[in-house]
Amino acid sequence: MPGHYEFWVGRRYVRSKSGNGFVSLISAISMLGIAIAVAVLIIVLSVVNGFERELKDRLLAMSAHATIESPDGALSDWSTHIQVAVENERVNAAAPYVDGQGLLVLGERLSGAQLRGIEPALEDKVSGIVDVITDGDLYTLKAGGFNIVLGVELAKELRASIGDKLTVTLAEGIVTPAGIMPRNKRFTVSGIYRVGMYEFDRRLAFINLGDAQRLFRMGDSVSGVRLAVTDIFSAAEIVREVALDAGGGVLVSDWTRRHVNFFRSIQITKSILFVILLLVVAVAAFNIVSTLVMVVKDKQADIAIMRTVGARPLSIMKIFVIQGSIIGVIGTFLGLVFGVLFALNLETIVGAVETIFSIKFLAADVYFISDLPAELRLGDVVTICTIAMLLACLSTLYPAWRGARMLPAEALRYE
Repeated sequence: MPGHYEFWVGRRYVRSKSGNGFVSLISAISMLGIAIAVAVLIIVLSVVNGFERELKDRLLAMSAHATIESPDGALSDWSTHIQVAVENERVNAAAPYVDGQGLLVLGERLSGAQLRGIEPALEDKVSGIVDVITDGDLYTLKAGGFNIVLGVELAKELRASIGDKLTVTLAEGIVTPAGIMPRNKRFTVSGIYRVGMYEFDRRLAFINLGDAQRLFRMGDSVSGVRLAVTDIFSAAEIVREVALDAGGGVLVSDWTRRHVNFFRSIQITKSILFVILLLVVAVAAFNIVSTLVMVVKDKQADIAIMRTVGARPLSIMKIFVIQGSIIGVIGTFLGLVFGVLFALNLETIVGAVETIFSIKFLAADVYFISDLPAELRLGDVVTICTIAMLLACLSTLYPAWRGARMLPAEALRYE
Protein backbone atom coordinates (compact mmCIF):
# COMPACT_ATOMS: atom_id res chain seq x y z
CA MET A 1 0.00 0.00 0.00
CA PRO A 2 2.23 2.87 -1.21
CA GLY A 3 1.60 5.97 0.85
CA HIS A 4 -0.87 4.23 3.19
CA TYR A 5 1.13 1.44 4.77
CA GLU A 6 1.46 3.41 8.05
CA PHE A 7 -2.28 3.12 8.68
CA TRP A 8 -2.28 -0.55 7.67
CA VAL A 9 0.60 -1.42 10.03
CA GLY A 10 -0.83 0.66 12.90
CA ARG A 11 -4.19 -1.08 12.55
CA ARG A 12 -2.48 -4.49 12.49
CA TYR A 13 -0.62 -3.68 15.70
CA VAL A 14 -3.92 -2.87 17.45
CA ARG A 15 -5.63 -6.13 16.55
CA SER A 16 -2.56 -8.42 16.48
CA LYS A 17 -2.87 -11.37 18.85
CA SER A 18 0.67 -12.63 18.41
CA GLY A 19 3.78 -11.62 20.31
CA ASN A 20 3.55 -10.18 23.81
CA GLY A 21 0.11 -10.97 25.20
CA PHE A 22 0.65 -8.55 28.07
CA VAL A 23 0.90 -5.66 25.61
CA SER A 24 -2.45 -6.63 24.09
CA LEU A 25 -3.99 -6.76 27.58
CA ILE A 26 -2.70 -3.27 28.39
CA SER A 27 -4.17 -1.98 25.10
CA ALA A 28 -7.57 -3.45 26.00
CA ILE A 29 -7.37 -1.93 29.49
CA SER A 30 -6.55 1.47 27.97
CA MET A 31 -9.62 1.26 25.70
CA LEU A 32 -11.80 0.21 28.63
CA GLY A 33 -10.43 2.99 30.82
CA ILE A 34 -11.25 5.67 28.25
CA ALA A 35 -14.70 4.15 27.65
CA ILE A 36 -15.57 4.14 31.35
CA ALA A 37 -14.25 7.67 31.91
CA VAL A 38 -16.18 9.09 28.92
CA ALA A 39 -19.37 7.25 29.91
CA VAL A 40 -19.18 8.42 33.53
CA LEU A 41 -18.60 12.02 32.47
CA ILE A 42 -21.59 11.93 30.09
CA ILE A 43 -23.85 10.36 32.74
CA VAL A 44 -22.83 12.73 35.55
CA LEU A 45 -23.23 15.88 33.45
CA SER A 46 -26.60 14.60 32.20
CA VAL A 47 -27.77 14.15 35.80
CA VAL A 48 -26.61 17.68 36.71
CA ASN A 49 -28.44 19.04 33.65
CA GLY A 50 -31.52 17.09 34.70
CA PHE A 51 -31.39 18.58 38.18
CA GLU A 52 -31.13 22.07 36.72
CA ARG A 53 -34.08 21.48 34.38
CA GLU A 54 -36.29 19.91 37.06
CA LEU A 55 -35.53 22.63 39.58
CA LYS A 56 -36.39 25.33 37.07
CA ASP A 57 -39.59 23.64 35.89
CA ARG A 58 -40.84 22.78 39.38
CA LEU A 59 -39.89 26.10 40.91
CA LEU A 60 -41.64 27.98 38.12
CA ALA A 61 -44.65 25.66 38.42
CA MET A 62 -45.24 26.89 41.98
CA SER A 63 -43.52 30.28 41.90
CA ALA A 64 -44.56 32.92 39.43
CA HIS A 65 -42.12 34.40 36.95
CA ALA A 66 -42.39 37.74 38.78
CA THR A 67 -44.29 39.35 41.66
CA ILE A 68 -45.45 42.82 42.64
CA GLU A 69 -45.95 43.50 46.37
CA SER A 70 -46.64 46.45 48.65
CA PRO A 71 -43.95 47.59 51.09
CA ASP A 72 -46.42 47.27 53.99
CA GLY A 73 -47.57 43.77 52.97
CA ALA A 74 -51.06 44.81 51.79
CA LEU A 75 -51.52 45.79 48.14
CA SER A 76 -54.81 47.70 47.95
CA ASP A 77 -54.78 48.79 44.28
CA TRP A 78 -53.98 45.29 43.00
CA SER A 79 -56.70 45.40 40.35
CA THR A 80 -54.91 48.33 38.69
CA HIS A 81 -51.66 46.38 38.57
CA ILE A 82 -53.44 43.39 37.04
CA GLN A 83 -55.09 45.57 34.40
CA VAL A 84 -51.77 47.23 33.50
CA ALA A 85 -50.04 43.84 33.43
CA VAL A 86 -52.49 42.11 31.07
CA GLU A 87 -52.29 45.11 28.72
CA ASN A 88 -48.54 44.59 28.44
CA GLU A 89 -47.78 42.46 25.39
CA ARG A 90 -44.93 40.71 27.20
CA VAL A 91 -47.17 39.49 30.03
CA ASN A 92 -49.23 36.33 29.52
CA ALA A 93 -51.32 36.52 32.69
CA ALA A 94 -51.57 38.06 36.17
CA ALA A 95 -53.18 36.80 39.37
CA PRO A 96 -53.57 38.16 42.93
CA TYR A 97 -52.57 36.16 45.97
CA VAL A 98 -52.58 36.32 49.77
CA ASP A 99 -49.80 34.73 51.79
CA GLY A 100 -49.88 33.88 55.48
CA GLN A 101 -48.79 31.37 58.09
CA GLY A 102 -51.00 29.02 60.07
CA LEU A 103 -51.05 25.86 62.15
CA LEU A 104 -53.05 22.98 60.64
CA VAL A 105 -54.64 20.62 63.15
CA LEU A 106 -56.35 17.33 62.29
CA GLY A 107 -57.21 15.11 65.23
CA GLU A 108 -54.10 14.72 67.33
CA ARG A 109 -51.73 15.66 64.49
CA LEU A 110 -50.64 19.17 63.65
CA SER A 111 -48.21 20.94 61.34
CA GLY A 112 -47.23 24.46 60.46
CA ALA A 113 -47.86 25.55 56.86
CA GLN A 114 -47.78 28.48 54.52
CA LEU A 115 -51.29 29.35 53.39
CA ARG A 116 -51.71 30.91 49.96
CA GLY A 117 -55.02 32.42 48.92
CA ILE A 118 -55.65 32.26 45.18
CA GLU A 119 -58.33 32.62 42.52
CA PRO A 120 -58.18 29.18 40.79
CA ALA A 121 -59.12 30.47 37.33
CA LEU A 122 -56.44 33.19 37.39
CA GLU A 123 -53.84 31.07 39.19
CA ASP A 124 -54.15 28.40 36.50
CA LYS A 125 -52.77 30.92 34.00
CA VAL A 126 -49.68 31.97 35.99
CA SER A 127 -48.56 28.65 37.50
CA GLY A 128 -48.76 24.90 36.90
CA ILE A 129 -50.65 24.01 40.08
CA VAL A 130 -53.63 22.56 38.18
CA ASP A 131 -51.37 20.12 36.35
CA VAL A 132 -49.94 18.65 39.58
CA ILE A 133 -53.25 17.99 41.36
CA THR A 134 -53.32 14.23 42.07
CA ASP A 135 -56.59 14.02 43.97
CA GLY A 136 -59.60 16.31 44.06
CA ASP A 137 -59.90 19.58 42.13
CA LEU A 138 -58.36 23.03 42.50
CA TYR A 139 -61.58 24.65 41.33
CA THR A 140 -63.31 23.52 44.54
CA LEU A 141 -61.63 26.54 46.15
CA LYS A 142 -64.67 28.82 45.99
CA ALA A 143 -65.25 31.93 48.07
CA GLY A 144 -67.08 31.06 51.29
CA GLY A 145 -66.55 27.33 50.82
CA PHE A 146 -63.49 27.25 53.10
CA ASN A 147 -61.88 24.37 51.25
CA ILE A 148 -58.15 23.71 51.28
CA VAL A 149 -55.70 21.94 48.91
CA LEU A 150 -52.70 20.29 50.59
CA GLY A 151 -49.34 19.09 49.34
CA VAL A 152 -48.93 15.32 49.34
CA GLU A 153 -46.25 15.34 52.07
CA LEU A 154 -48.30 17.70 54.23
CA ALA A 155 -51.35 15.44 53.78
CA LYS A 156 -49.25 12.43 54.84
CA GLU A 157 -48.03 14.26 57.93
CA LEU A 158 -51.60 15.10 58.94
CA ARG A 159 -52.96 11.78 57.62
CA ALA A 160 -55.53 13.81 55.73
CA SER A 161 -57.63 12.73 52.76
CA ILE A 162 -60.33 14.27 50.60
CA GLY A 163 -63.34 15.29 52.70
CA ASP A 164 -61.52 15.50 56.04
CA LYS A 165 -62.06 18.63 58.11
CA LEU A 166 -59.08 20.32 59.72
CA THR A 167 -58.62 23.40 61.82
CA VAL A 168 -56.45 26.33 60.82
CA THR A 169 -55.10 28.22 63.85
CA LEU A 170 -53.50 31.64 63.45
CA ALA A 171 -50.93 33.26 65.69
CA GLU A 172 -53.01 36.45 65.79
CA GLY A 173 -55.38 36.14 68.69
CA ILE A 174 -58.74 37.56 69.70
CA VAL A 175 -58.96 39.63 72.90
CA THR A 176 -61.71 38.26 75.15
CA PRO A 177 -62.58 38.75 78.84
CA ALA A 178 -60.82 35.44 79.46
CA GLY A 179 -57.65 36.66 77.75
CA ILE A 180 -56.18 36.41 74.27
CA MET A 181 -57.59 33.43 72.38
CA PRO A 182 -56.15 32.12 69.09
CA ARG A 183 -58.28 32.50 65.98
CA ASN A 184 -59.45 29.22 64.48
CA LYS A 185 -61.28 28.31 61.29
CA ARG A 186 -62.44 24.93 59.98
CA PHE A 187 -61.49 23.95 56.43
CA THR A 188 -62.41 20.93 54.34
CA VAL A 189 -59.69 19.13 52.39
CA SER A 190 -60.79 19.22 48.75
CA GLY A 191 -57.56 18.48 46.88
CA ILE A 192 -54.04 17.10 47.12
CA TYR A 193 -51.16 18.03 44.83
CA ARG A 194 -47.65 16.68 44.23
CA VAL A 195 -45.06 18.86 42.54
CA GLY A 196 -42.14 16.59 43.45
CA MET A 197 -40.28 19.15 45.58
CA TYR A 198 -40.42 18.57 49.32
CA GLU A 199 -40.16 22.30 49.95
CA PHE A 200 -43.62 22.79 48.42
CA ASP A 201 -45.27 19.40 49.00
CA ARG A 202 -44.62 19.62 52.75
CA ARG A 203 -45.21 23.28 53.56
CA LEU A 204 -47.62 24.93 51.13
CA ALA A 205 -51.44 24.79 51.19
CA PHE A 206 -53.91 26.64 48.95
CA ILE A 207 -57.21 28.26 49.92
CA ASN A 208 -59.55 30.65 48.12
CA LEU A 209 -58.46 34.27 47.84
CA GLY A 210 -61.64 35.63 49.49
CA ASP A 211 -61.38 33.12 52.33
CA ALA A 212 -57.73 34.13 52.85
CA GLN A 213 -58.67 37.83 52.96
CA ARG A 214 -61.26 37.10 55.65
CA LEU A 215 -58.97 34.76 57.55
CA PHE A 216 -56.06 37.23 57.69
CA ARG A 217 -58.35 40.29 57.98
CA MET A 218 -56.98 42.02 54.90
CA GLY A 219 -60.24 43.49 53.65
CA ASP A 220 -60.02 44.00 49.90
CA SER A 221 -56.21 44.03 49.86
CA VAL A 222 -53.92 41.20 48.79
CA SER A 223 -50.30 40.33 49.50
CA GLY A 224 -49.32 40.88 45.89
CA VAL A 225 -49.76 40.09 42.20
CA ARG A 226 -48.05 37.23 40.39
CA LEU A 227 -47.10 37.52 36.70
CA ALA A 228 -46.48 35.00 33.94
CA VAL A 229 -44.30 36.55 31.21
CA THR A 230 -43.46 35.58 27.66
CA ASP A 231 -39.68 35.48 28.24
CA ILE A 232 -38.66 34.19 31.67
CA PHE A 233 -35.11 35.48 31.21
CA SER A 234 -36.48 39.03 30.84
CA ALA A 235 -38.79 38.73 33.86
CA ALA A 236 -36.88 41.34 35.91
CA GLU A 237 -37.16 43.95 33.14
CA ILE A 238 -40.83 43.19 32.44
CA VAL A 239 -42.01 43.37 36.06
CA ARG A 240 -40.26 46.73 36.55
CA GLU A 241 -41.94 48.04 33.44
CA VAL A 242 -45.38 46.92 34.67
CA ALA A 243 -44.80 48.38 38.15
CA LEU A 244 -43.73 51.77 36.77
CA ASP A 245 -46.67 51.89 34.35
CA ALA A 246 -49.01 51.27 37.29
CA GLY A 247 -47.58 54.18 39.25
CA GLY A 248 -44.63 52.65 41.09
CA GLY A 249 -44.21 52.65 44.85
CA VAL A 250 -44.17 48.85 45.07
CA LEU A 251 -41.67 46.06 45.60
CA VAL A 252 -40.87 43.89 42.60
CA SER A 253 -39.13 40.55 42.42
CA ASP A 254 -38.62 37.78 39.88
CA TRP A 255 -37.72 34.10 39.85
CA THR A 256 -34.03 34.73 39.15
CA ARG A 257 -33.71 36.89 42.26
CA ARG A 258 -35.58 34.49 44.54
CA HIS A 259 -33.87 31.30 43.38
CA VAL A 260 -30.59 32.53 41.96
CA ASN A 261 -28.53 30.61 44.54
CA PHE A 262 -30.02 27.30 43.39
CA PHE A 263 -28.96 27.74 39.79
CA ARG A 264 -25.63 29.35 40.64
CA SER A 265 -24.71 26.43 42.89
CA ILE A 266 -25.70 23.97 40.15
CA GLN A 267 -23.48 25.72 37.61
CA ILE A 268 -20.53 25.76 40.04
CA THR A 269 -21.07 22.08 40.85
CA LYS A 270 -21.25 21.21 37.17
CA SER A 271 -17.98 23.03 36.43
CA ILE A 272 -16.18 21.36 39.34
CA LEU A 273 -17.46 17.90 38.40
CA PHE A 274 -16.45 18.44 34.79
CA VAL A 275 -12.87 19.32 35.75
CA ILE A 276 -12.56 16.44 38.24
CA LEU A 277 -13.98 13.84 35.88
CA LEU A 278 -11.91 15.26 33.02
CA LEU A 279 -8.84 14.31 35.05
CA VAL A 280 -10.18 10.74 35.09
CA VAL A 281 -10.40 10.88 31.29
CA ALA A 282 -6.85 12.24 31.18
CA VAL A 283 -5.55 9.39 33.35
CA ALA A 284 -7.28 6.85 31.12
CA ALA A 285 -5.97 8.53 27.98
CA PHE A 286 -2.39 8.66 29.24
CA ASN A 287 -2.52 4.91 29.85
CA ILE A 288 -1.96 4.87 26.11
CA VAL A 289 1.54 6.24 26.77
CA SER A 290 2.55 3.15 28.75
CA THR A 291 0.85 0.90 26.20
CA LEU A 292 2.71 2.39 23.25
CA VAL A 293 6.04 2.47 25.08
CA MET A 294 5.68 -1.28 25.60
CA VAL A 295 4.62 -1.76 21.99
CA VAL A 296 7.68 0.16 20.77
CA LYS A 297 9.88 -2.05 22.95
CA ASP A 298 8.12 -5.18 21.68
CA LYS A 299 8.31 -4.13 18.01
CA GLN A 300 11.98 -3.11 17.90
CA ALA A 301 12.79 -5.73 15.28
CA ASP A 302 9.85 -4.64 13.11
CA ILE A 303 10.91 -1.02 13.34
CA ALA A 304 14.49 -1.89 12.39
CA ILE A 305 13.40 -3.92 9.38
CA MET A 306 11.09 -1.16 8.14
CA ARG A 307 13.82 1.42 8.59
CA THR A 308 16.27 -0.86 6.71
CA VAL A 309 13.96 -1.20 3.71
CA GLY A 310 13.56 2.58 3.47
CA ALA A 311 10.85 3.68 5.93
CA ARG A 312 11.38 7.24 7.12
CA PRO A 313 11.34 8.18 10.86
CA LEU A 314 8.15 10.18 10.22
CA SER A 315 6.44 7.06 8.86
CA ILE A 316 7.44 5.07 11.96
CA MET A 317 6.03 7.88 14.10
CA LYS A 318 2.78 7.84 12.12
CA ILE A 319 2.36 4.09 12.72
CA PHE A 320 2.35 4.47 16.52
CA VAL A 321 0.28 7.66 16.45
CA ILE A 322 -2.30 5.81 14.36
CA GLN A 323 -2.25 2.83 16.74
CA GLY A 324 -2.80 5.03 19.80
CA SER A 325 -5.46 7.09 18.02
CA ILE A 326 -7.38 3.92 17.11
CA ILE A 327 -7.31 2.89 20.77
CA GLY A 328 -8.62 6.34 21.71
CA VAL A 329 -11.32 6.33 19.02
CA ILE A 330 -12.62 2.88 19.97
CA GLY A 331 -12.55 3.70 23.68
CA THR A 332 -14.32 7.04 23.16
CA PHE A 333 -16.94 5.46 20.90
CA LEU A 334 -17.71 2.70 23.42
CA GLY A 335 -17.96 5.28 26.21
CA LEU A 336 -20.21 7.45 24.03
CA VAL A 337 -22.60 4.59 23.28
CA PHE A 338 -22.76 3.33 26.86
CA GLY A 339 -23.02 6.82 28.37
CA VAL A 340 -25.80 7.95 26.02
CA LEU A 341 -27.82 4.76 26.48
CA PHE A 342 -27.46 4.90 30.27
CA ALA A 343 -28.34 8.62 30.45
CA LEU A 344 -31.43 8.21 28.26
CA ASN A 345 -32.71 5.35 30.43
CA LEU A 346 -31.42 6.55 33.80
CA GLU A 347 -34.81 7.12 35.44
CA THR A 348 -35.99 3.62 34.43
CA ILE A 349 -32.75 2.01 35.63
CA VAL A 350 -32.80 3.88 38.95
CA GLY A 351 -36.46 3.01 39.48
CA ALA A 352 -35.76 -0.66 38.88
CA VAL A 353 -32.79 -0.65 41.29
CA GLU A 354 -34.85 1.12 43.97
CA THR A 355 -37.64 -1.44 43.59
CA ILE A 356 -35.35 -4.49 43.62
CA PHE A 357 -33.22 -3.43 46.60
CA SER A 358 -35.92 -1.41 48.45
CA ILE A 359 -33.75 1.70 48.66
CA LYS A 360 -34.25 5.38 47.86
CA PHE A 361 -31.42 7.30 46.18
CA LEU A 362 -32.88 10.74 46.94
CA ALA A 363 -34.75 11.23 50.21
CA ALA A 364 -37.53 13.77 49.70
CA ASP A 365 -36.97 15.36 53.12
CA VAL A 366 -33.26 15.95 52.39
CA TYR A 367 -33.09 16.93 48.70
CA PHE A 368 -35.18 19.44 46.80
CA ILE A 369 -36.52 16.73 44.48
CA SER A 370 -37.16 13.05 45.05
CA ASP A 371 -36.50 11.77 41.51
CA LEU A 372 -33.16 11.32 39.73
CA PRO A 373 -33.60 13.13 36.39
CA ALA A 374 -31.23 13.25 33.43
CA GLU A 375 -31.04 15.54 30.42
CA LEU A 376 -28.61 14.65 27.65
CA ARG A 377 -27.25 17.71 25.84
CA LEU A 378 -25.51 17.42 22.49
CA GLY A 379 -23.01 20.15 23.35
CA ASP A 380 -21.78 18.28 26.43
CA VAL A 381 -21.42 15.02 24.49
CA VAL A 382 -19.45 16.68 21.68
CA THR A 383 -17.19 18.49 24.16
CA ILE A 384 -16.46 15.33 26.16
CA CYS A 385 -15.71 13.19 23.12
CA THR A 386 -13.55 15.89 21.51
CA ILE A 387 -11.45 16.35 24.64
CA ALA A 388 -11.09 12.57 25.12
CA MET A 389 -9.91 12.16 21.53
CA LEU A 390 -7.51 15.10 21.82
CA LEU A 391 -5.96 13.71 25.00
CA ALA A 392 -5.66 10.26 23.44
CA CYS A 393 -3.88 11.68 20.40
CA LEU A 394 -1.53 13.80 22.50
CA SER A 395 -0.58 10.77 24.59
CA THR A 396 0.73 9.01 21.46
CA LEU A 397 3.35 11.61 20.61
CA TYR A 398 6.10 10.68 23.06
CA PRO A 399 6.07 6.88 22.42
CA ALA A 400 5.85 7.50 18.65
CA TRP A 401 8.80 9.89 18.85
CA ARG A 402 10.85 7.28 20.73
CA GLY A 403 10.05 4.68 18.09
CA ALA A 404 11.05 7.03 15.28
CA ARG A 405 14.46 7.71 16.90
CA MET A 406 15.34 4.00 17.18
CA LEU A 407 18.44 3.04 15.20
CA PRO A 408 18.18 -0.18 13.11
CA ALA A 409 21.71 -1.36 14.09
CA GLU A 410 20.93 -1.04 17.81
CA ALA A 411 17.60 -2.83 17.46
CA LEU A 412 19.08 -5.78 15.51
CA ARG A 413 22.31 -6.15 17.48
CA TYR A 414 21.05 -9.08 19.56
CA GLU A 415 18.71 -10.57 16.98
